[in-house]
Order: sequence, then C-alpha cells, then structure tokens
Amino acid sequence: MRRSRGNNLEQLALFRRGGQRDGAGRKPAGEHALVTHASRARVTRHTPVFVTTKLVDGLPNLRRERTLALLCDTLAAGADRFGFRLVEYSIQSTHLHFVVEAQDERALGRGMKGLLVRLAKALNRAWERSGRVISDRYHARVLKTPREVRQVLVYALQNARKHGARILGIDAFSSGPWFEGWADRSPRADRALPRPNSWLLSFGWTKGGLISTRETPRGGADWDPADPWPA
Repeated sequence: MRRSRGNNLEQLALFRRGGQRDGAGRKPAGEHALVTHASRARVTRHTPVFVTTKLVDGLPNLRRERTLALLCDTLAAGADRFGFRLVEYSIQSTHLHFVVEAQDERALGRGMKGLLVRLAKALNRAWERSGRVISDRYHARVLKTPREVRQVLVYALQNARKHGARILGIDAFSSGPWFEGWADRSPRADRALPRPNSWLLSFGWTKGGLISTRETPRGGADWDPADPWPA
C-alpha cells in the first residue's frame, strides 16, 4: 500500500501469477462486513478521526424520540473499547456522524465494527425486525490540524441545521448537551462518553475559538466532510 494524496490511502493490487481472480468470491454483507474494504490514512492516538456511517435504505427515521434514549445508551456502551474512543456523535435521519480517537488503524476498525454491530442489534430489537441495518462501509477522515477538528465539531454537532432542521440551541440528537466547548452554554454534568485524550481534540481546536450554539457548518448545505475544507 502507498499513501495517496489527501487523507486517504489507496489499496494497491498485488500482481502475481495464479491466485484468486479479481472480483471473485462472495461479496461481504451484513453485520460482519461493517468496515470499509479500502485502506485508510494512518491513524495515531494524536489524530482524531471523523467517521460517517449510513443506514441501508428503507429503515425508520433515527431522529425519533422513542429511539433517542436507546441510541444514546447504546453509543455510550460501546464508546471506549479496543483502544477506540467515541468522543462526540450526531444522529441524523439516515446516517450518523462520530468524532473518535483510536490508537491505530486496527483499533479504529475493531472499535467501529463493535459499535456498529451493537447499534444494529439494538435497533433491530426496537424495530422488531431482522436483517441489515448499517451499510457495510463507512467514511473516515483523519484530522491533522486544529482548524480541521473545529470545523468537524461544528459540522457534527450542528449537522441537523445543515439538513434544514430548525433548532434553537443544542441538538438533542447529538452529544451536544455534554459538549464542553460551547461558548454560550454549560455542559451537562452526567457525560457518559469518554473525554478526549489527544491534544487536537482536547485543546488544539480551541485556538479558533469556542463554538457558539448558533454557529452553523461552513461550506453550505451541499458540503460533505469528504470534500476539501471550506474556507
């Protein structure tokens, strides 16, 4: 593997005689194929990661009061395992955003797989169904600068506004009520998620100023965190 431009690694094929034909074999599916098949940028304990994962089509809206407590409890239960730490999250109707820390790429993969399997099982029980819940790939972007971390925190915690929701103050479908970086609001004291360990996610991002509860994600409604950073 070699590093590609940007924050992602591209997977290189090994050209050799014999062996399995490209594309052959059973395609990954279900809860055991939750980690992307492409390689990711190098992850260290110093670099937070922004993760987005989507539900499969046709499932109920995640932003419902009856599932809010279930989701919060499930995320908290899987938030600190395998050298992986879920620090902030945002729940949208068909997808979720996470701001995480991990010791390395393996810890990121194991932690995300465990978290998403836990979520899928909890939601299936709540919806009285079986089958796939989470898409079998997720997008992860390694954050390397204070500016990137601050923009992602705004993007994640205020993401409902990006989708047109009219919210005054803090989005209840996020870790915002416990977030300690608001400029105009004190956090709740009963935080269940681990606090950040990395300098970037603990203090570095505050070089750009604390976040107002009225602040909205930059780049407009069409900006995606996989795109270049907006000015």
